[in-house]
Amino acid sequence: MAPDALAGQPGGMRWEDDVEVGSWIRERLDPGFATMHGVVPRGFEAYARIFHPASVRSVPSGRVPTHDELRAMSEDEEERILSGLRDDDITWADTAAAFGTVLHPLAQWNRLVRTPAGEDWRRRRAPDGREFSGPIEGDLPPGVLARVAAHLVAHTTTPEDGVAGVWAGWGGLLGGFGSTARVFLSATDDAAAAHAAMLAESIHDPFNNPYQKAVWQDGILPREISEGAHLELPMREHLLFSAPPRAFADPDWVAFVPWRDPSTGSGTGHEERGAAPMAQHPSLIWPADRAWILVSEIDFDSTVVAGSAALVADLCADERIEALPIPEGANLQWDADELNR
Repeated sequence: MAPDALAGQPGGMRWEDDVEVGSWIRERLDPGFATMHGVVPRGFEAYARIFHPASVRSVPSGRVPTHDELRAMSEDEEERILSGLRDDDITWADTAAAFGTVLHPLAQWNRLVRTPAGEDWRRRRAPDGREFSGPIEGDLPPGVLARVAAHLVAHTTTPEDGVAGVWAGWGGLLGGFGSTARVFLSATDDAAAAHAAMLAESIHDPFNNPYQKAVWQDGILPREISEGAHLELPMREHLLFSAPPRAFADPDWVAFVPWRDPSTGSGTGHEERGAAPMAQHPSLIWPADRAWILVSEIDFDSTVVAGSAALVADLCADERIEALPIPEGANLQWDADELNR
């Protein structure tokens, strides 16, 4: 483990530069993405699919107007409608009830909301007039993760010792080389040549452009981590942090993870102005004893937990978590829902 980067971080989390601690995951993945095992390791006794919350927009009158309908209204009528708008989280089960479809372990959102071919599944209107928005991919709300983690820590012998993996591709997380402010230096009296050089400065990569200087641009995490070792999995690269699993059972876990972004939201220093802390959801969490693993693949609208049958039963029995057991080898592709066609 790196001794200096993120030293003294609260929550007992530190950057883990020994990426071999995650090599066991790679060894238990399938090639390709025909099943969930392109990202979820095989070999566990049971698996649970945790459905990410969706959202629904409603109005007292029953039917949410379209943007075109709102624009056609008088100012007073539009104000009356907008004052009654409300947005709420909604479960997949309640969504299925609204659209007359069936929630089952392999359900897919696009078919749950009866999306016609070629239309946008992210926002659909139910027969009752409410407007449903699809769940966020790769992300459980912090409070939901905390409920899940409470069960996870009860099913490991190492609740104080584990690893969290964060996808390295989140914008702003890592630093990198970029260009300085534009500086044009003409080395010729030929106007055409000078103009061509100016265009080259604007469109070419700094490394290949003699008119720009590449400089290091800081990210959220220190440069040591940006340039350090990362866990390479198929099509995904992760930053690893030693992290006690019990830390995520605290709904305020976003406040003390090392990858928290203090400037996201309302601009630089937004936390100093009283805004809530913000941090990306970890894509991987597992305990040192490898009794289970939580996988929130960035392109999945649900999180998969692999572990013991008892853990899966506990997760699925918790009414505060929408979860169903799924078999090993489950296909979670967008077209895998055979019941809601």
